[in-house]
Amino acid sequence: MEKNKSNNVLVTGANGQLGRCLQDASHTEWGDGFHFFFTDIEELDICNVADIDNFVEQNSIGTIINAAAYTAVDKAEDEIDAAYKLNQEAVKNLAAVCAAHHVYFIHISTDYVFNGECCHPHTEDEVPSPISIYGKSKAGGEQAIKDSGCQASIIRTSWLYSEYGRNFVKTMLKLGSEKERISVVSDQVGGPTYAGDLAVAILKAIRTNKEREGVQLYHFANEGSISWYDFTEAIMEIAQKNCEIKPIFTSEYPAKAPRPPYSVFNLSKIKRELGIEIPYWKDSLKLVISKLDTSINFFMK
Repeated sequence: MEKNKSNNVLVTGANGQLGRCLQDASHTEWGDGFHFFFTDIEELDICNVADIDNFVEQNSIGTIINAAAYTAVDKAEDEIDAAYKLNQEAVKNLAAVCAAHHVYFIHISTDYVFNGECCHPHTEDEVPSPISIYGKSKAGGEQAIKDSGCQASIIRTSWLYSEYGRNFVKTMLKLGSEKERISVVSDQVGGPTYAGDLAVAILKAIRTNKEREGVQLYHFANEGSISWYDFTEAIMEIAQKNCEIKPIFTSEYPAKAPRPPYSVFNLSKIKRELGIEIPYWKDSLKLVISKLDTSINFFMK
């Protein structure tokens, strides 16, 4: 394959769960025709704009997918500088380099840019109103892209999980193997997202959106919405775990960072413009659980 600039794709955060799913997707039909550079902090420091500029120039990068983020939602309330450094300043660096080199930028954002006080699925034209440091830092990253003048797609997602790394599904499976009863919040509703489905959508975005000017906003989650409690019930049912799930209110759960109570996405724009069919949340959950060894040994894989 000829490695011209238009085919060369830099992926940051390659060791995270989305980055690893992007590595898997790169070996499918959706990765055909592209040459991927998978990097994490060891290979590229995205907090250093000169390092990014040199990497892009030396490797003739035509697209950057930013899968790197500070995602420790509760820790962010204390580690404010660290959250903003990775979620806003590093994004500003990437966007600046993309603008200077005419590189297409795909950035992953979050449902936490909304306060969750609405009662309808969020559309892309709604004004962000974050209530946590994590959400505010991610909203800052979005604004940095808009201010940069680069050509970009910002894809917001929610409740991300996969067979890789630490995530809610794997945590619940671990607890289901260890405990007879656990309590889970029942008054927060959103859309679970399998990182493998998001990875495919990202690669489709490269193919269909590169000719669009300016910054495009998209929402992506699996079809359907559910509470954390009902999601946990489904996890235990599919994995055949004999663990009782007790529903509790958010006020009963000691979390440092506030969460949006309702963060369901309207998915019509991304389905229409990318021409994709999005799997139902339970179908993707079944797929992920089927990939896992549901003993506690899988937790750190």
